[in-house]
Amino acid sequence: MTNKHKEIRMVNEGDIPALKEVLDTIELFPSEMLSDMIADYLNNPETEEIWFTETENDKPISIGYCAPEKLTEGTYNLYAIGVRSDIQSKGTGSRMMKFIENHLKENGQRILIVETSGTDEFKLTREFYEKLNYNKEAVIRDFWKEGDDKVVYWKKLN
Repeated sequence: MTNKHKEIRMVNEGDIPALKEVLDTIELFPSEMLSDMIADYLNNPETEEIWFTETENDKPISIGYCAPEKLTEGTYNLYAIGVRSDIQSKGTGSRMMKFIENHLKENGQRILIVETSGTDEFKLTREFYEKLNYNKEAVIRDFWKEGDDKVVYWKKLN
């Protein structure tokens, strides 16, 4: 069995093709949207956006994206996190969450917010955040569409 080198790090421009491959295996958002979404992060040295990935032998196998909540002090929102479909449930998501929590905390941020769907399809996602000690703070009924609630989770980082 080969030894796989894994690390979690910030995304760089060379990661885009592999990140699109990750996105094509999951239903996070369409991979063709990635280039526009990540443009500020890649081109603006002043950006506060954070894009991160776990790599296996230097190839991205996951994607994470968070940014500060406007008009707040030290509050970030995790807008996207996903792991390549064939390797889910093997700890990558938990390691990614620990990475971003530690990164934000080390940089003086206070709170991480995560929003997800209240539908049955997202039950495992909600359980994932609850296992990581996120508190369910709000449910906004029919937010995404009729019958699809937004569930907001909160975690204090310090």
